[in-house]
Amino acid sequence: MVVGLVLDRDGFPKAHEVFDGNTQDRASLDPMLEALEKRTGKRLGTTVIVDRGMAYDENLEQIRRRGLHYLVAGRQGERNPWRAELESEEGWEEIVRTPSPRNPFQKKTRVQIKRQQKGDVVYILCRSEGREEKDRAIREKQEGKLLADLAKLQQRVSKEHLKEEKKIQQAVGRLRERYPRVGRYYDIDYEAAEKKLSWQERAEKKARARKLDGSYVLKTDRQDLTADEIWRAYSLLTRVEDAFRQMKSPLMERPIFHHLKNRTQTHIFLCVLAYHLLAAIEHRFLQAGVHTSWWTLRQHLRTHQVVTVVLHEAQSDRVLKIRKATTPESAHREIYATLRIPTEVINPTKTWGRQTDSDEKNLKS
Repeated sequence: MVVGLVLDRDGFPKAHEVFDGNTQDRASLDPMLEALEKRTGKRLGTTVIVDRGMAYDENLEQIRRRGLHYLVAGRQGERNPWRAELESEEGWEEIVRTPSPRNPFQKKTRVQIKRQQKGDVVYILCRSEGREEKDRAIREKQEGKLLADLAKLQQRVSKEHLKEEKKIQQAVGRLRERYPRVGRYYDIDYEAAEKKLSWQERAEKKARARKLDGSYVLKTDRQDLTADEIWRAYSLLTRVEDAFRQMKSPLMERPIFHHLKNRTQTHIFLCVLAYHLLAAIEHRFLQAGVHTSWWTLRQHLRTHQVVTVVLHEAQSDRVLKIRKATTPESAHREIYATLRIPTEVINPTKTWGRQTDSDEKNLKS
């Protein structure tokens, strides 16, 4: 199952669609645009922001055919024509990123951009310190796994658990497919005469790749935006990524075990509805000048609980149960005030009843 989600610039869901699990991301773009037009009407000149999974010529043509603009991150290979510009230290403009008002000591990673143009397409070359660390960590992790698997394969070959050259070459091919990010930086050879598997690092090629760590390319057909505006517009895509993270973890979208398609559709609809509520809560805080997340708010609110007090009447077997909320702390009251909801989350209720075995256990404990 693949879920397509469309958000506005404030993070509110505008449309969603559920596709078959074997649907590629690039194949879901046109149906999503169609669904969006049906729900919001056709708005010519709107800019569609998509990630590199849809950065194919056919996808961009689908967007243009509808009279829309596109803003997309180029695939990794699209950086190569701009290698000289990315490595050059001239012409870069630094993005000013303001920290959260509640955290003035927050340190934002450095981001630099450079505007280039070819024909009707505007390219924004980007360098990010935060992304550089991430790219390097991913490559080093994959490299460690590749070398470990090569060592295991070498052991299998040396112990003659794997003898046929054809099968050995197939095993090497599978490792290259499993680790495409780092497999290209190693020459892997099998010497049939000596029955020996060996590999050699392509240091020069790897060093060139390291220079591109943290760099990426944005492209758009919008001619009227500055480089800074294009970069900030693309950063809105992080809202979609945050939306999927929220749906997969706090909202427990996964795992789903339904036997009927309509139940799956209902499950996803409830998740999107719940996410809309989360977006509304975060937006309310943002309007109040507070940069926070639902996860942080939930951590604060977890200490404000609803309890049941059980009182036993001495002269009979009757019990009084009082259901009420604990006294809110100052942090709780601030959250409720921002959301404009009462601090008394429930009205206290009192009920009389006969004592049960569980009530007796509670009294003893």
